[in-house]
Amino acid sequence: MKNVLVTLPLEADQKTRLEQQLPNAVYTYSPAGDVTNGQIAAADIILGNLPPERVPLATHLEWMQLNSSGADAYAAPGVLAPGARLTNSTGAYGLAISEHLLAQTFFLKKKLGLYHRNQLNKRWQDEGRVTAIQDSTTLVVGLGSIGGDYARKMSLLGSKVYGIRRNKTAAPDYLQAVGTFDDLDAWLPLADIVAVALPNTPQTFHLFDARRLSMMKPGSILLNVGRGTSVDTDALCQALLSGPLMAAAVDVTDPEPLPVSHPLWNCENLLLTPHISGDYHLQETLDYIVALFIRNLGHYASGEPLENPVDPKTGYRKFAQ
Repeated sequence: MKNVLVTLPLEADQKTRLEQQLPNAVYTYSPAGDVTNGQIAAADIILGNLPPERVPLATHLEWMQLNSSGADAYAAPGVLAPGARLTNSTGAYGLAISEHLLAQTFFLKKKLGLYHRNQLNKRWQDEGRVTAIQDSTTLVVGLGSIGGDYARKMSLLGSKVYGIRRNKTAAPDYLQAVGTFDDLDAWLPLADIVAVALPNTPQTFHLFDARRLSMMKPGSILLNVGRGTSVDTDALCQALLSGPLMAAAVDVTDPEPLPVSHPLWNCENLLLTPHISGDYHLQETLDYIVALFIRNLGHYASGEPLENPVDPKTGYRKFAQ
């Protein structure tokens, strides 16, 4: 008999549908912060994220299904029991985070932050020229479900959109071209808007360092919703103060949470949100993840391949397109 530990907040009908996939299992439902060491040690299957440092307690774990897209911390050696499978929730966050990116884009390009600050100070003041999304050039770095959804939205608004991903592929109709990281230096100076939606891997660490930030087009904006480690935080501060960037919006930082003493807090041309663009703030996100959990438990019970398997060598979903 299998022990299934579930850390997501499921409704009664969702629990019923989940348990129908593996009827003879024992199910334990507990928020991640309340899970005991004994519950982890007993688990054959974990549905939902736990702190990675606690996962090794599950010594006979067979499969862990994450509620996050980011899987690098769980793919690290020694976290999962030998032979345990790892799957993630790639695809769940495209709607929520692409709309967050879109909101960031309008906020910065239309100087809404300046006008809100003026409102708080009761100051009736024109802040000058703004720029349009139509006929702009957008570079999306990371073309998973999040970057791809944002790219489609920007294309519909009239921007010329280019995409960067690990592997070269044909460009879909909403992209001008698809390149790899080798193309980044050539395309970066051309972009009015650069949106970063990358996981944390050795290849992406400080991809946007001082050199690359200095290459950006004067008056451009940078958006980051992937992992804070892909942008050198100190270099970003300098680029906002005296570099080519007009403004930036980040939902992730390095380190995270951002220390109260960090100078990034004082950059007036920055919009900073505390890693909230995903999570379950949008109900559709949670619904997607629960449906994925139910389908994957059915696959497990039937001996079928699981959706969204993670390659432990890369921290990415296997065979990502």
